[in-house]
Formats: sequence, C-alpha cells, structure tokens
Amino acid sequence: MATLSLFTPSFPPLKPMKPRDLAAPTHLASDEHRWLALLRRSNSAMRPDGAEDAFFYGVTTTGIVCRPSCPSRRPRRENTLFFDTVRQAEAAGFRTCQRCRPAGPPPEQEAAARIDIVRRYLQQHATEGAVTLQKLAEIAGLSPFHLQRIFRAAMGVSPAEYARRLRAERFADALLEGSVTEAVYAAGFQSASQVYAKRVADGMTPGARKRLGEHQHIHYSIVDSPLDRMLVAATDRGVCLIAFDTSDEVLREELRSRFAAAELEEDSGRLAEHARTVLLHLSESSTAKRLPLHVRATAFQQRVWKALEAIPHGETRTYAQLAAEIGSPKAVRAVGSACGANPVAPVVPCHRVVGSNGSLTGYRWGKERKAKLLEMEKGTGSSRNEGLGIRD
Repeated sequence: MATLSLFTPSFPPLKPMKPRDLAAPTHLASDEHRWLALLRRSNSAMRPDGAEDAFFYGVTTTGIVCRPSCPSRRPRRENTLFFDTVRQAEAAGFRTCQRCRPAGPPPEQEAAARIDIVRRYLQQHATEGAVTLQKLAEIAGLSPFHLQRIFRAAMGVSPAEYARRLRAERFADALLEGSVTEAVYAAGFQSASQVYAKRVADGMTPGARKRLGEHQHIHYSIVDSPLDRMLVAATDRGVCLIAFDTSDEVLREELRSRFAAAELEEDSGRLAEHARTVLLHLSESSTAKRLPLHVRATAFQQRVWKALEAIPHGETRTYAQLAAEIGSPKAVRAVGSACGANPVAPVVPCHRVVGSNGSLTGYRWGKERKAKLLEMEKGTGSSRNEGLGIRD
C-alpha cells in the first residue's frame, strides 16, 4: 500500500514579537472586531468611537501579511495576528502577499483611479461614437469583465450606458443651439433614428427636448435669502426650480437654459407665497408648510429624492447610507449624480448628504452654502415635506 508523503512548506523564522508589538491602542477596534471583519472580508472594523479602523492580518503558519479582503483562504483564529500597518507586520518578520499586495494603494482607491481614467476618456471622446468595452479595458489595464463589474458598482450603470448618457447630454446642449439634425451629429450619434429609438437620458425625444417648457407659462421671482439671491420659479402645478447666486442675471440664465421654450414671466407678487415658504424651509423647516413641486425625474432620481425627503431636519446621511436605503448599495456615485440633478434644493434636502468621513462634498450651489444650511438647521425641529409632487 502506497504511503502519501505530505509536503510541508518552510518559511524563514518569524522575528520574536514582544507583547508591546501586539498591543493595539485603545482607540482602535479590538482583535475580536477585527476577526469578525476579516471573516466578512472587510478592510476595516468598527472602533469604539464609531469610526472605521483599517487593519492588516498576518498568518503565523505562512509568514504572510494580507489585507482582510484578500481572496486567499481564511486562516485559523489561533494562527492570526493583527496589525495597524504593513510596516508593523514586516518588522515582525512577515512578507507581503503577492495576491492582495497590502503595501500598495487600497483596492478601493486603485479601482476609483481606474474608473476615473475610463470616465475621462469617455468624456473626451463622447462625440466620437460607441467605444467597445475591450478598448476601455485596455485603457484601464483591466479585463473587460472586471472593468464592467467595478464600473457598474461605482457608477450604477455600465460603461456603455454611461457613454450613452454623455452623448445625450451633449445632444441636449447642442439642441439648444441648432436644429435636431445638427445636434444629432454634433453629439456623436450616427443617425436621428438612434436618438429616437433610445431617447435621451430624461426620457424625452429630441423634439420634446427642443420644445422643453413649450406651452408652459412659468412665473418666477428673485428675492434676498440667507444664501444670497434666490430664484423661485413655478408652473401652475408647482415649483419647478429653486436657484441661488449673487447675480440676478445668472439666475435668469439658469432658468432660461432649463426651460428653453417656456414663456417666462417675472412676477414677484404671484410667487410671494412660494418664496416665503422656501425661506421658511431655509431657516425653520419645522414650521414650513407643504410646498407643491412640479419637477421631472427618472425613476432612479425619484427613489433618491424621496429618500432625501425622509432625512430628519438637523441630521445627515452619507452617500453610501442613502444608496443602501434605496436598495442600491453599490450605486453610490449614481446617488451623488441624482443629488446633483435636484432642481429644488433645499426643499428636497440634498445638502443633508455628506461624504463617508463627514466632509462637505460637492453641492450644486457651493459648499459654503451647504455648510451654512447645515449650520442653520442645528438645534431646530425635525420635519418632512411628504408628497412633494415629483412628476415622472
């Protein structure tokens, strides 16, 4: 009967570790929390103060240090040591893993950098027609499958859909300057039938885009507000735009660009009540009455905006939390885009969404106004503006 001979790999002896080398500062997550994060393949564990704690782990039987997200087989608990940095692990005699490369940039950062490369390429070549996934993968230095997966996770859409939306935006801009035919080719479409078949990002045909606001009589008013000059515009069905700037003419141009074919009329008297309600939302949302809105939104935007309405006055959410709340946890960037497309901030309060570290990320009307809005909301009551009348 044959006898199996098991091969046991040998590794350089580990440098003896002193107790102080293994002791984690009290502000970091405990080893138990890190072990649970490792089992989830999460690169961070929760600290006692509620923040996230990045860490690495070493396997004493192999002498290798890895990221918690490493695809290698999970080690036994008794063979696992935790480190705050890769340098600590190397000082203890561990070698870096060649699969997850813990000494390099975090996977999320590397993926974001490659996605940005693809996004910039698509933005620069949006009018040149369709680009194959294989071509984009070569530019990013990834396989087509991997690029498709991480791009969709970050942006909420595939690279092809992202490119189509870019062409749709170019088309919408060109349409304001010329005929439908001219806009079709300026945006990189091969024929008008492509545009009519797919329609542009907001669901409108080219003719509808050209006639944006046609047969609508929009009244508007420009008043002083705590956030500089404020424009409030409304159709007979409700408020369709709230905008801020230091210049009245810039505000009027914003309105004209959004409703190219509408009949616009400045009427401070007719809009006085709406303007007062918006000002109440700026200062004391708990006492502001319901404001009727008449805005166009995609199905995804509607989901995001309704989730924004549900954020209590005086509180904030991260983009990741908002994405999870609408059931699309990987569509963080798409949630950010939907917030940026909101035409009636701050009544639909996209200013209450912050970065993962609490930072004030981009806001359509400037970070300074976002900071001021959040400061104004501190210490005031909570409220919701339910049933705002967002239109399909």
